[in-house]
Amino acid sequence: ELKIFKEYFRSAMQTRVGMLTRILRFVLKRKGKELRPTLVLLSAKAVNGEVSSKTYRAAALIELLHTATLIHDDVVDDANKRRGFFSLNALWKNKIAVLVGDFLLSRGLLMALEYKDFDILEITSNAVKLMSEGELQQMEKARTYNLDEALYYEIIRKKTASLFGVCLQSGTASVSEDKELQQFMYNIGETIGIAFQIKDDLLDYGITKNDIGKPKGIDLKEGKITLPLIHALNRSTKSERRKMLAIIKKKTKTDADIKTITSWVLQHKGIDYAIKEMNKYAEKAKQMLNELPGSPAREALKNVIDYVITRNK
Repeated sequence: ELKIFKEYFRSAMQTRVGMLTRILRFVLKRKGKELRPTLVLLSAKAVNGEVSSKTYRAAALIELLHTATLIHDDVVDDANKRRGFFSLNALWKNKIAVLVGDFLLSRGLLMALEYKDFDILEITSNAVKLMSEGELQQMEKARTYNLDEALYYEIIRKKTASLFGVCLQSGTASVSEDKELQQFMYNIGETIGIAFQIKDDLLDYGITKNDIGKPKGIDLKEGKITLPLIHALNRSTKSERRKMLAIIKKKTKTDADIKTITSWVLQHKGIDYAIKEMNKYAEKAKQMLNELPGSPAREALKNVIDYVITRNK
């Protein structure tokens, strides 16, 4: 099914503009794990036993949307690398990168309109709205460093988990008109997405499985307040909190600053707490999947959850 999906995805990216063709070839060569289309395909199989041509279109639309958001994120974050390769904006500058992202998004929307997949279009458009809101909320709170756990979860539900929810919801919608089932599958996907984001938080501290390696410190350098940090802040004395926030608020952080923050987060069990929360959401998603009939697709979805919380990047 993934091979067939790739054909749909490639055909959706076709253009007669030479420069765009070269850039899209670069994008295709550096495609990541294809986790989201995998979730779309597996959700359709889990509820229906097989996929349809509409499932492939839903998977292609979501991957186009996801790729567009990654390109735009690199521009927003002024990032020169993605997965060890130069980002689009590093090679072709911001203006071109933004336009390529716009092109990919519009191709996905046009494909859905061409086949009158209005329900899939509605589902994915809602995700774009939530993702944008979540990113802006995070930026707003990063300026004030005023973020509690409830607000953290609200932000990650929007900016990360909503797209995971839409993967399972749209896969289900491609083979079933049952709205209740679609919502149930969205809820499972959202729960997986929360576990995925907490794992991302942990990876920034160099946590692979339960071992700590060299912290990346990218979130810390950008002043992003993640779950391990929130927990450590909540468990600190007022003077400790003041001291740590002074380091976190520094525009340019040294390696020593990152080491200080990491040691402090470890000392206050921020890592342990985040691992516990991640495992809780992963287990919850598996329990919800148990309400579906037993099938290889359902078990494969559970394997995806295991992958999400044990991955190294």
